[in-house]
Amino acid sequence: HVQLVESGGGSDQPGGSLRLACAAYGVTSILRCLAWFRQVPGKEREGVATLSGDGSTTYADSVKGRFTISQDNVKNTLYLQMNSLKPEDSAMYYCAARFGGCRADISAADFGYWGQGTQVTVS
Repeated sequence: HVQLVESGGGSDQPGGSLRLACAAYGVTSILRCLAWFRQVPGKEREGVATLSGDGSTTYADSVKGRFTISQDNVKNTLYLQMNSLKPEDSAMYYCAARFGGCRADISAADFGYWGQGTQVTVS
């Protein structure tokens, strides 16, 4: 069993920065793909970034160069550093995990473990 607990959302102005955190509890040592998704009302959940067990990362085109996904293995915590924020980054952000490796296409359907979500508002 795995539990994911997010923190760090909030509000900022365009051009600002926020850092999201996702603490993982339970059988986390065999998780092979960690990810951040975001969702706005009326739209599908969008993959933002993934982090594989080998350390490789992928990013959605809309956040490349601005967002960074990382992990602190000692704290069992996943992070999303968001810089140069834009109004279109406003969404509910979710961390997610799966036991299998990351796939080339980031799909919410591939992930079985989810955090509760944290709201990010840029205005």
